[in-house]
Amino acid sequence: MSEWMASVREQYRGRGVGERLTAGRKSGVVVVDLINGFTDPACPPGSDLDAVVERTAELLDRARAAGLPVFFTTISYGPHELDELVWLRKMPALRALTAGSPWVEVDKRLAPLATEPVIVKKAASAFNGTDLAQRLAAAGVDTLIVCGATTSGCVRATVIDACAANFTVRVPRECVGDRAQGPHEANLFDIDAKYGDVVGVDEVLEEVTAG
Repeated sequence: MSEWMASVREQYRGRGVGERLTAGRKSGVVVVDLINGFTDPACPPGSDLDAVVERTAELLDRARAAGLPVFFTTISYGPHELDELVWLRKMPALRALTAGSPWVEVDKRLAPLATEPVIVKKAASAFNGTDLAQRLAAAGVDTLIVCGATTSGCVRATVIDACAANFTVRVPRECVGDRAQGPHEANLFDIDAKYGDVVGVDEVLEEVTAG
């Protein structure tokens, strides 16, 4: 942790910001946008997320063995949406994520099981315009383990909305990634201070096994 981060964290703690959370009765995993368009640097919005995919695959193996519900998200646009959405004007790189293209498919190294839904979204948060909240409620989930990309974008937005929906959030540090280290670290810091707990993936693996 940088010197300024340590200083701010100390300041926050003295003012009641950044308390630690206690996991609830049942955890679920949401894998945010670890699709080919984000994990392959050949795609305009993509970057090298091999290490993130590897640790997320390990977490998924453990979560599945423990019987935890798992959900995936992807971003996919039809032709009519490419010129309608403000987000695509701000981030034209996302125009590559067209419905039916290989870019919108979940990275094959994470291969969703037949029972694990892949939720299509049009915005950053996995909750925005989707039925994720209802699916989590139906599965009895009150604690959400959030993996994916990018830390400063779709992961952060998902975590904020999960907190607003009253889910306890756990973010395994090694299971999220971004296009640049600065935004990645700054947003992990902010998530940990305000919306959920950022922890090591080994801690989450132990919790999943123990649960």
